Amino acid sequence: MSPTSPQRNGHGGDPRPLVFAVDDEPMLLELVAMVLEPLGCRVQTFRDPTAAVRAFSLAQPRPELIITDFAMHAMNGLDLIRDCRRLQPHQKVLMVSGTVDETIYYDSPYKPNQFLSKPYPAAQLAEIVMALLAK
Repeated sequence: MSPTSPQRNGHGGDPRPLVFAVDDEPMLLELVAMVLEPLGCRVQTFRDPTAAVRAFSLAQPRPELIITDFAMHAMNGLDLIRDCRRLQPHQKVLMVSGTVDETIYYDSPYKPNQFLSKPYPAAQLAEIVMALLAK
């Protein structure tokens, strides 16, 4: 890492952007990691959204992006966004769902930066994530 490179996470100066992926379906978490890691991202996966919020609250620095499912057992994706944005108001979030569409958060004060319907092509996930990380 060059002296002018910003340190993006607390893992030994690893410059790769950290992405939290939160979904109660393990196969979908594996897919996110398989798509994003070759693109230069470091992916930390969580099957339990409560554990993800706990890890988020302790992370220094925080992840550059959270990818969350909407429908999960312990809490929904909007609750996760709310809890994380209370700690980091400008946290970038991509919400994915196969059960709801974007109308689910129209009246919510906590909206994701982007929404992606399941099932989605890997290339579309990669394109959206790279665009969000570039902002």
